[in-house]
Amino acid sequence: MRRIIIEEPYSDNALWSRRLALFAAVVVGIGLLLAHAGLEPIAVLAVVGSAIIFACLAVLCAGAAAVAIWRTGRKGVGILLTGALLAVLVLAYPIYLTAQAIRLPVLNDVSTDLDNPPAFSLSLKALAARKGWTPPSLSDAVRQQQIKAYPDVQPILLDLDGDEAYQTVLQAVFAKHWTVVDAIPPGGRLGLGHIDAIDHGMIFGFPDDITIRIRPLAGQTRVDVRSVSRVGRHDFGANARRIEDFGDELKTLADADSK
Repeated sequence: MRRIIIEEPYSDNALWSRRLALFAAVVVGIGLLLAHAGLEPIAVLAVVGSAIIFACLAVLCAGAAAVAIWRTGRKGVGILLTGALLAVLVLAYPIYLTAQAIRLPVLNDVSTDLDNPPAFSLSLKALAARKGWTPPSLSDAVRQQQIKAYPDVQPILLDLDGDEAYQTVLQAVFAKHWTVVDAIPPGGRLGLGHIDAIDHGMIFGFPDDITIRIRPLAGQTRVDVRSVSRVGRHDFGANARRIEDFGDELKTLADADSK
């Protein structure tokens, strides 16, 4: 007499975990493509936000599947692990941003000079590149928050004359792959030079605006940088990192020029 072996069915929650996680990953991919295609940031964030919701549901289904498989012996361990892993990958960056938001103050405008922050160019070319937007003045509250959060964001001093410093700053800007929208070498009544540029975030590609002021001094040149996020009230530390990385690049190039 033949024995009939009845296999345990797959856990429904495991199957749903994988389906939801796959859907979330696809939606995130679509959101990133739309962001880099120039879709409005609000629409992009809405798409990505929906993907985060689906990823969270996938994690919940994976948890429910783990309990069901443990209790009933149903199949689907590999499926729930696939769903959980995909969901965690989708949620990894939002979790990082959440941690940054908790750790850092709500800032989207950082400057090396808080007493007299560099002003953005109001030339027609610069305004067109920024789509008519100009960052507002820094409030006293914002300045105090920056002092506490980013004490290392300081003016950059180069042992170069004004023209040499200007050329070195341009080299550093190009090395960082920023898009220059306006540039004037030191000179004129005040002797100042400036460079306005735009950088784009690595993940979503949202634009951030940068202005650099070049002030020749006796025997050296002071460079001040201001970086502002055009999208959102919280930059999650991006502007301070950008300024510090730029300062490191600038000093490396200046040291190479002086040899």
